[in-house]
Amino acid sequence: MFDEVAARYDRTNDVLSLWQDRRWRHAVVEALDLRPGERLLDLAAGTGTSTEPFADGGVLAVPCDFSMGMLRVGKRRRPDLQFVAGDAVKLPFAAGAFDAVTISFGLRNVGDPAAALAELRRVTRHGGRLVVCEFSHPTWAPWRRVYTGYLMRALPAVARRVSSSPDSYVYLAESIRAWPDQRGLGEQVAAAGWGSVSYRNLSGGIVALHRAVRP
Repeated sequence: MFDEVAARYDRTNDVLSLWQDRRWRHAVVEALDLRPGERLLDLAAGTGTSTEPFADGGVLAVPCDFSMGMLRVGKRRRPDLQFVAGDAVKLPFAAGAFDAVTISFGLRNVGDPAAALAELRRVTRHGGRLVVCEFSHPTWAPWRRVYTGYLMRALPAVARRVSSSPDSYVYLAESIRAWPDQRGLGEQVAAAGWGSVSYRNLSGGIVALHRAVRP
């Protein structure tokens, strides 16, 4: 599915999010607060758009994704980035290899999110940081109703006009609705062995940014 949407993936994300995805990526960069020379794993990096600001700031950032189609598009866009093909539940990296790890809008697409969170913990050094940026549940009921209506009706219609595989975005809407809320995801992060788990809402809770530390 992700191979099929890779060609127009970044453009489609901009349109469907009303360009809020750029703000969300900036929030991830701020939350990780990495210094030049630190090592970062950007899991489910897709075409590398989420990796770019880190690499441009001198961070040793590794974009990793399961979709070869995404990696091919990313490599054409940014040949300087060291794209790695990898499975979130069996990462091709040594224990403690990274100072920080992050995954944006990808954990929801992993068959076993708990295993992926445990793998992210394994490849992070003690004291290293995790940031998960993922769709969540708007906290204000009227806004939640508007957002749910957009997900189930408007999003597929817009996707048909801008995406290279519009049917894939029906899955997107359904997977967002089925995903745990902010507290539920925080509990999953803690259960995977991460400490100091916290979160903050973005865009009224459409997205939640979860942060944690490797004990």
